[in-house]
Amino acid sequence: MLKETPLNRARLLIACHDRPGIVSAVSTFLHKYQANIVQSDQYSTDPEGGMFFMRIEFDIQKEGQLFSELKSAFEAIAKTFSMNWQMELAHRKKKMAIFVSKEDHCLLELLWKWRAGELHVDIPLVISNHEDNRKEVEAYGIPFYYLKINKDNKREAEQQAIDLLLEHDIDFIVLARYMQILSSHFVETFPHKIINIHHSFLPAFIGANPYAKAFERGVKLIGATAHYVTDDLDEGPIIEQDVLRVNHRYTVDQLRVAGRNIERIALARAVAWHTNDQIIVHGNKTVAFS
Repeated sequence: MLKETPLNRARLLIACHDRPGIVSAVSTFLHKYQANIVQSDQYSTDPEGGMFFMRIEFDIQKEGQLFSELKSAFEAIAKTFSMNWQMELAHRKKKMAIFVSKEDHCLLELLWKWRAGELHVDIPLVISNHEDNRKEVEAYGIPFYYLKINKDNKREAEQQAIDLLLEHDIDFIVLARYMQILSSHFVETFPHKIINIHHSFLPAFIGANPYAKAFERGVKLIGATAHYVTDDLDEGPIIEQDVLRVNHRYTVDQLRVAGRNIERIALARAVAWHTNDQIIVHGNKTVAFS
């Protein structure tokens, strides 16, 4: 069970070109509004003209201070430094939709962590192109939507999924071994809001059947990669990766079984980091604050 988050706790993420005065301006602003900084992390790619990234957790101390007013007031600072930024209340539960096909190991890991209070999210729905996991999902009290997909109806099925996600005001989507390639339209509708788990240590073995490819190559390490989805297949910004050492005795099926454990771990970490506002996307990379 996660420690209960104070109702007055907020998080601020910043990305901008590095220049003098950023930290001072942000801390002065928060001090002006009587906010108390409880954690601050920053990273600069190059102090001379590089990029600057920052994550701050702070408590709003002023009695009656509205978060919306604070957020609105920060826009002036953001404009001065041409920041890409977001400010969130830490206690707000993000709404997470899960997409799954037949395999259930990643799905069940997320559901178990959610029920155990280890993922600070709401799960309004699970969408699948197969009926296999309906009983498991509904046992958690979560609505399960079956959307049959084939080559003739893919556009219509995707639009049904988009309509459901918008209807439930979803914050982000997790592809828990959802074995479908999403269209450009779908990806563009939810930019940097779709997390996928790929059963390989990217950039190796992109696409289908990575364990068979790994077996043929005789690898000594197998891995899994959690990343944001873009139009380029399995090439979106990487959030988390993990590996496991194997040897020549492993068959393809044994590699697949071992890999499932890595997939579950890597995906759950990535979801937790996204949920806790620990990720900044910059180009095709991410900055992941601990």
